[in-house]
Amino acid sequence: MTARDDIAAGRTSLGIELGSTRIKACLIGPNATDVLATGSFAWENRLESGLWTYALDEVWQGLQAAFADLLADAERRHGVRPDTFGAIGISSMMHGYLAIDAAGDLLVPFRTWRNTNTGVAAAELTGLLGVNIPLRWSIAHLHQAVIDDEPHVPQLDFVTTLAGYVHWRLTGQKVLGVGDASGMFPIDSATCDYDAGMLDAYSILTADRLPAPLAELFPRVLPAGAAAGTLTAEGAALLDPTGALLPGIPLCPPEGDAGTGMIATNSVAPRTGNVSAGTSIFAMVVLERPLTTVHHELDLVTTPAGDAVAMVHCNNGASELAAWAGLFTRFSAAAGQPLDDDAVFDALLREALDGEADAGGLLAYNHLAGEPIAGLDEGRPLFVRTPDSDFSLANFMRAQVYGVFGTLALGMQVLEAEGVGLDRMFAHGGMFRTAGVAQRFLAGALGAPVAVGELASEGGAWGIAVLASYLAHADSADLGSYLDGQVFAAASLSTVAPEPADVAGFATYLTRYRAGLAIESAAIDSL
Repeated sequence: MTARDDIAAGRTSLGIELGSTRIKACLIGPNATDVLATGSFAWENRLESGLWTYALDEVWQGLQAAFADLLADAERRHGVRPDTFGAIGISSMMHGYLAIDAAGDLLVPFRTWRNTNTGVAAAELTGLLGVNIPLRWSIAHLHQAVIDDEPHVPQLDFVTTLAGYVHWRLTGQKVLGVGDASGMFPIDSATCDYDAGMLDAYSILTADRLPAPLAELFPRVLPAGAAAGTLTAEGAALLDPTGALLPGIPLCPPEGDAGTGMIATNSVAPRTGNVSAGTSIFAMVVLERPLTTVHHELDLVTTPAGDAVAMVHCNNGASELAAWAGLFTRFSAAAGQPLDDDAVFDALLREALDGEADAGGLLAYNHLAGEPIAGLDEGRPLFVRTPDSDFSLANFMRAQVYGVFGTLALGMQVLEAEGVGLDRMFAHGGMFRTAGVAQRFLAGALGAPVAVGELASEGGAWGIAVLASYLAHADSADLGSYLDGQVFAAASLSTVAPEPADVAGFATYLTRYRAGLAIESAAIDSL
């Protein structure tokens, strides 16, 4: 069968991921490694009334635009516009807070993972439950609203993440994949559900302050491969206003970007992990055993199959690096030698290879927003040097790349102290497209081999498409076996081992970086 035949017959799987800066759609064939079409839509969060948010109107505008872009790409490449699929999957940024009333209306603007206004709630919950509850988790947002006596709390009927919200509107099902659910409330991996004892503890704490028990307000938890509803006629019209898309398509459980990143990098087995670099940056390491104590730097989440994972999540990723690249793009145009963004980014990253191993004494902080791991409630992006620093473009760019990994490395040191083993780390995200640069520097920062593959370059949209395709295989194989045997068996990976000079140089940089956090704090107080 040709790709055209597979598309026309619906022997395909569609994945859509709502990321921080782009909504991406990815269509794969019966062989999950065959990417048949893609689509995207660019968007940005907004700071409104002190909180980071996206308008729900833009959610649907972006979904429709990315879907239409994918249809057009399929027609260009294969001469056919799909009107059905074998399965669909929805993914998005994890965490955050979407509060819905009984009429299905949003009670307050969507509060994203990026908000850090939940400190009181997170601290109280961490003490109550005995596990780290990060500021961005849904339960922290909900409990902060309870503490603050926000008027919408008594009207709550449903609380979910962005992926759970979109899935609900498409299918009518209030469900969530276990990986995304683990960013709402702690999960018991043995039951693949919210931890029952912790639910009871929270019920006692809140008593009559919520309109229903927490388990009734939160989505039902599903593992990868479970049936999660089908596309309704109303849902089809939301995704495709032209009316061409047919209802009745099965959907897999909606997942978060951390879970789809694990799929895209085949990082669901113990001692494997992945780093995803975008607007935020985070590392996921699948655990062999429980951690010995609570660490505020580490979140305990799960794979899409429900296995325990330690997550180091940093609110700030590659956005500041991209901003500097944009400055150089504008310079090239002003100089009469215009280069596109990709060419500038590629040139700057390659220049970083000529920098000194410790970036010549330069420091870069990428903190556009608050960074809990670094103890910062707000962000002030900074570039710092001393009079005797070696200020060259190569060192500047190496410092900027190191800055993307700085806070992440602080969290990874906590995992190392816990004795968590790591055999391989996979990396994905736009900054890894330039071969051998960010990948090499990350290997030096982690002191572990880092692999990058072509499949991971498609990111979470491909990952959720793979989870959608897994619906047809869940009865015959567990998720890890499916990925190993049918998805990644012939995958081409490029693995870079850490170079001793890079390891030593980054360690020197990180020592200065840690000390320089006092500069960040002063900037927040002063600016």
